[in-house]
Amino acid sequence: MNTYTIDLSLQPTTFDLWHVCLAGTVAVLAVTLIIVLIGMVMSLRRKPETITIPAEPIVKIVEVEKIVEVEKIVQAPTPEPVILKEATPDAALQLLGLLQKEARFIDFIEEEIAAYSDADIGIAARVVHEGCRKAINEHFTLAPVRSEDEGKKITLQQGFDATTVRLTGNIVGSAPFTGSLIHKGWQVTNVRLPKLTQGHNAAIIAAAEVEL
Repeated sequence: MNTYTIDLSLQPTTFDLWHVCLAGTVAVLAVTLIIVLIGMVMSLRRKPETITIPAEPIVKIVEVEKIVEVEKIVQAPTPEPVILKEATPDAALQLLGLLQKEARFIDFIEEEIAAYSDADIGIAARVVHEGCRKAINEHFTLAPVRSEDEGKKITLQQGFDATTVRLTGNIVGSAPFTGSLIHKGWQVTNVRLPKLTQGHNAAIIAAAEVEL
């Protein structure tokens, strides 16, 4: 049995048909491989790029209930309209007539006393004082507005009658107020003026006197 040994390192010195066919096959395979590689490269280039769009953040809408504290404005009740009473001058004129009758009050007020001494004025004032006190006590009943002693601390609560108490000094804030009673005040509890006759002219406080 014969054994053939092939030396692959040997280069052919001549080209026969066999070698030509083998070389052509290799060339065709090489060209085919190159064409396939070029096609793959072109297909990769033509493949559309995948654009990754970032997902939009999910916004969770939470409805927050707004608690609005509405300040309740308490509107003070509308004050009743002030009705001004028309005061007739007859009562005031009658009182002046009584003071003139009992104490010569108008004479004392209208007298120019600058030229008189203090002693003379004191004597006249005593007469006027006695007569005025008599006229007032006879026709009016007086009483103090406050029963506390003057100088005592008192507290005026909310809603006190402002017509009976007048605040003085540093008035800040609202009632209750605490302060010292400076004056008790006066109020008339009864009036006893005499009735006027028909046709009486109350404007004549003191009639002129003529001595015959």
